[in-house]
Amino acid sequence: MSDNSGAPLLVKQGAIAIVTLRRPIHANRLQPQDVLQLQAYWDQLKNDLTMRAVVLTAKGKHFSGGYDLNSISETANPTGVVVENAFARMVDALEHLPQVTICALNGGVYGGATDLALACDFRYGVSTCEMLVPAARLGLQYYLSGLRRYVSRLGLDSAKRLLLLAEKLDADQMMAIGYLHRIVAADRLLAEALQTAKLVEALAPLAVGGMKAALNAIADDHVDECAIRLSETNTLRSNDMIEGVAAWRDKRNPMFGGS
Repeated sequence: MSDNSGAPLLVKQGAIAIVTLRRPIHANRLQPQDVLQLQAYWDQLKNDLTMRAVVLTAKGKHFSGGYDLNSISETANPTGVVVENAFARMVDALEHLPQVTICALNGGVYGGATDLALACDFRYGVSTCEMLVPAARLGLQYYLSGLRRYVSRLGLDSAKRLLLLAEKLDADQMMAIGYLHRIVAADRLLAEALQTAKLVEALAPLAVGGMKAALNAIADDHVDECAIRLSETNTLRSNDMIEGVAAWRDKRNPMFGGS
């Protein structure tokens, strides 16, 4: 098992948080302590109003080989009614961040890591990207929230291809099903992700966060109309809207404070 020096690292650049997976020798396979570290980062960021965007990337040839297989086996406690899946909980927490999240896929993505990237709002990849979910080859049923994301984000037919047939897709095929939003040169990958994050940085965080939550709820068919209308009302009464309208009228860049 790798030492803690390879744990995921969070670095803040202004209003942008960059999280990097750092076990390239082991294809960035996630160990239990990595999952806990990522969960801690998401718990920190969800309440940090100074952060407007999150970029998730990795070092080396691969984005991630997924969750360590030995660790998956160890979660199957025979005395429990159902397995408590810390990995699924961590990925769900990433999906629910109020910030816009961008995954910069520097290479192949496999197993549970495909869902980690899918939980992000945007995914940029390099031409050497490929994806594979070998759960059916391993005798494993994918966890519920991951199945939900696959269907709601990629559609039922693509989800069945990837999960029931364990098809391996290359970068062009990943683009075709909507898994990748953009293919960029390897030496431009992080810059492209940061450029998108900078675009988000200039927008009103209350409006962006509220619309992100509403769009995800609509996609998952879990709409709470009262909550969405309350979120809309909060933006109508916000200082950000006053500033946004004033800046639009004055033909200047707005200065949003998130309140």
